[in-house]
Amino acid sequence: MSVHRSVKKITTHVLQEMKRNGEKIAMLTAYDFTMARILDQAGIDILLVGDSASNVMAGYETTLPITLDEMIYHAAGVVRAVDRCLVVVDMPFGSYQGNSKEALTSAIRIMKESGGHSIKMEGGREIVESIERILSAGIPVMGHLGLTPQSIYKFGTYTVRAKEEEEAKRLIEDAKLLEETGCFAIVLEKVPAKLAEQVAKEVQIPIIGIGAGNGVDGQVLVTHDMLGMNQEFSPRFLRRYLNLAEDMNMAVKSYITDVRNKDFPNESEQY
Repeated sequence: MSVHRSVKKITTHVLQEMKRNGEKIAMLTAYDFTMARILDQAGIDILLVGDSASNVMAGYETTLPITLDEMIYHAAGVVRAVDRCLVVVDMPFGSYQGNSKEALTSAIRIMKESGGHSIKMEGGREIVESIERILSAGIPVMGHLGLTPQSIYKFGTYTVRAKEEEEAKRLIEDAKLLEETGCFAIVLEKVPAKLAEQVAKEVQIPIIGIGAGNGVDGQVLVTHDMLGMNQEFSPRFLRRYLNLAEDMNMAVKSYITDVRNKDFPNESEQY
């Protein structure tokens, strides 16, 4: 029997068992109670309360503006919705970079105030001290390498990372360092498929890809992109499973028509 089907609750330990068993891990984003409940009941393994809420929920151009308080607000709603999946909460920009004491304080606030199960941090060797401090408090940490959106102004573009040999070598070293430090998994974003597969083979912890090919241990997408609610974003790695924006548009137009024609509410829809 497969690992994920035999457990009532997905934990960091279960994810590592899934990797050992060759079972792929499915991860999506969630930012609110209603969506999280639907995704959890569908059987998703991990829900990421991503700082992508900055774009998806608040309409900012980058992930940088979202605050720690806002991340806790979104995470708390998601945690209240789930019974089975693991909830990972992004540490927002400015809550951990360059100050390991502040990183620990931020992580503790997320865990205490949202009830989240773990946190995710972008970066490699430059944030190891912060990761160590957070792990010493018993808080599980997921890493994030490759394209790190919080560093968008440093990179200047959302293009594929680690195409050059030197950057690829550094990425492999960082992945091994994150594993040694104690991260339970790593997200690899927008890196060449062969490199991502190599990383997944060389570390024992799960590697979850977004735009990193199918040789990794699992996949993550932004739910609003995958469901076709967001039409503006069409990278190569995105597969749309629905066109919800169009369906919702048609439903709203039907509602407006029914209200204006006095068809809604009808006699059976009133008291």
